[in-house]
Amino acid sequence: MTSNFVSHFKALDQLLYETRQYWQLLAFDHLSTPWPELDHYLSQLSDLNLSALDMDQSALQRTLANYIPQLSEIAKLVEVDELKSQRPVLPFWLSNGIKGRKVNQLQDFVGALDERHLPVLEWCAGKGHLGRIMAFTGVPHVDSVELQAHLCTQGVKSAQQQDLAMTFHCADVLQDPVAHYFKPQQHAVALHACGKLHQNFMNEASKAGCEKISLSPCCYHLFTPAQYEPMSDVAKQSLITLTHNDMKLALQETVTAPSRVAKVRKKEVLWRLAFDALRRDITHSNEYISVPSVNKAIFSGEFEEFCQWAAQQKGITLAERIDYAAYLDSAGKRQQITERIELVRHAFRRAIEMWLVLDRVLYLQAAGYDVTLKQFCEKSLTPRNLLIQAVKR
Repeated sequence: MTSNFVSHFKALDQLLYETRQYWQLLAFDHLSTPWPELDHYLSQLSDLNLSALDMDQSALQRTLANYIPQLSEIAKLVEVDELKSQRPVLPFWLSNGIKGRKVNQLQDFVGALDERHLPVLEWCAGKGHLGRIMAFTGVPHVDSVELQAHLCTQGVKSAQQQDLAMTFHCADVLQDPVAHYFKPQQHAVALHACGKLHQNFMNEASKAGCEKISLSPCCYHLFTPAQYEPMSDVAKQSLITLTHNDMKLALQETVTAPSRVAKVRKKEVLWRLAFDALRRDITHSNEYISVPSVNKAIFSGEFEEFCQWAAQQKGITLAERIDYAAYLDSAGKRQQITERIELVRHAFRRAIEMWLVLDRVLYLQAAGYDVTLKQFCEKSLTPRNLLIQAVKR
């Protein structure tokens, strides 16, 4: 990957701007595929092949490059070297209670940081799993900042039981004053803090002049305005304006999603499309109108119940006799179109994430830091595997 982050960002920015008609749209808005040049290919693509391509980003980009030439350039613009670090070995009493892949994520993250000397500030700490591992591997002290009091309480209890040098601070990092947590002689770390949470973290850490700042960003859209506000001067020059929908696209990899979750998601999309057709017939409207998020338990019930709920949300009165099966049947055909539109959008997932990450890299560079960008773990552990490491110049 090029070490010149400015030229890297500009090349990626240009590619995304030139191809925005393929990724900057809502699939649900369309009753047919919106790209004539892709119609034939997408219509003859089997569901099985679609699923296989969706799970293999490189194959998807290579295939679609036959129709969207810029996609042949995308692989090298999103390529990031993997950090070859030593995973710390953890005793059972330390890893016990940390779920599934999370243990390996934490081990790889801590191994990549390789911190032994500076005190650590752990941002959006939860129960302090990351901080406990860092305290165990030798950092002098960890200050863990977390919003939820019950998680702080659990964190304090675990740290005391395990004799680890940690202090928990209960704070709302979006509302409360937090500058006093950041110090020049400190390594500020944030693993998967969402959206504005990690942006505030970067802002405060760089203002305080922390010696080291390390973060792996996540959920770029959360707690942020509807239109993305670039952090770096370079990104502020971009002609691209990202919406929450665009930023969510960066997160739509299902590498770690259990098949049960994927099945529920597929059913949810089908029901939402079927209700949309019903709503269009009732209101004589031709545009898609979203229905709010809802507890996934509703999708284990009956489609009619979902329609009653959704109609209530939208202030619509349903007739007593409705052929719900017919709406589900027609939605199945439309879902095939929606899935094919989403497949094309998915070819740009990592590129949008890289655009957002490079914006953060450039922000820290401008704040006086030497910055590296690496992958800290395998994508099979988490698709959010990009690690920004900044050292004060």
